[in-house]
Amino acid sequence: MYHAPVLLHASIEMLGIQADGIYADVTFGGGGHARAILEGLNSNGKLFAFDQDPDAEKNAQAPEFANNPSFTFIASNFRLLKRQLRSEGIEAGSVAGILADLGVSSFQLDTAERGFSYRFEGPLDMRMNNQDGPTAADVLNTYSAEALQNILSAYGELRNARSFAQACVELRQTNPFKHTEDLVALCTKLFIGDRMRYMSQVFQALRMEVNEEIGALKDFLSDALEMLAPGGRLVVLTYHSIEDRMVKNFMKTGNIQGQPEKDFYGNITRPFDLVLKKAGEATEAEVKGNSRARSARLRVAQKTKEKNGQ
Repeated sequence: MYHAPVLLHASIEMLGIQADGIYADVTFGGGGHARAILEGLNSNGKLFAFDQDPDAEKNAQAPEFANNPSFTFIASNFRLLKRQLRSEGIEAGSVAGILADLGVSSFQLDTAERGFSYRFEGPLDMRMNNQDGPTAADVLNTYSAEALQNILSAYGELRNARSFAQACVELRQTNPFKHTEDLVALCTKLFIGDRMRYMSQVFQALRMEVNEEIGALKDFLSDALEMLAPGGRLVVLTYHSIEDRMVKNFMKTGNIQGQPEKDFYGNITRPFDLVLKKAGEATEAEVKGNSRARSARLRVAQKTKEKNGQ
């Protein structure tokens, strides 16, 4: 089981699926959302599923997906949405809906050798693609104290980011970071407030840096706006305040800073109309059955049909 799709029915409903439309599920994972989208498509509809994780690619080989002519799996980071869709012959302004379920999956967290969780002993890896680029251990062992402080402060919102970063630099001189337990031990010495929450913040910050999650999300949002058809829906599930703020700002203004943009005549341009004025949340029943849903926020916007949104 990869993980139970969060806010499945609400997110699919918000997509407003058209049977012959073109859709993209940019975080395929275990295929839960993709399966529901395919149920709403006819033979003329298309679903392009993205995921850079090799384990997710294996899930896409299941007969229900591999044998469905409406389904195409793309082994890629969603930051390359526009490039990959255009290589499939999909033009800008023609996609009816795009769904993104951000963050790390339960399967990834529960797989010790991936190194995403402080709950299991394993290598300090944290790479979403499980193949390329620096690992979390590489970050801890090579980044300067200043760079580590910036990451821990910006992505983990640690109150003692400076002292923690300096402790990392000092410790690695004699004991380089290799395993999750090395990082857990340091967290246990330096944590402020709730220990479990503190460790979650540290691990989150490193994961976001290793996978360039902020840059990838920025690129994705820009591509999504360009690829969506006028009236097309963007549905995004977020799990922490940093990414949620970015998505909220982009849907409101067209940029992640949240600064209103104006045209030549001084009129404010809005590329999206908000479908949900306030972020949707999971019901108590869903949280009881799936604890991951507790922090989920559902944001939905529709690309404006006005000239300035095309």
